[in-house]
Amino acid sequence: MAAEKKLRITLVKSTIGAIPKQVATVKSMGFKKLNSVVELPDNSATRGQIQQIRHLVKVEEI
Repeated sequence: MAAEKKLRITLVKSTIGAIPKQVATVKSMGFKKLNSVVELPDNSATRGQIQQIRHLVKVEEI
């Protein structure tokens, strides 16, 4: 039984000035405010979201 890989994603830059699509992506990932952390599964959907907002977040594999 292999454990599912997860990603720890931290919002390190504000969405002020970001385009609306990026703001919506940040909210859909579960971020509430700056420096908040979410843990999401490491799959292609999550990787795609990270790619859209890669300049706003820091990603760690756990």
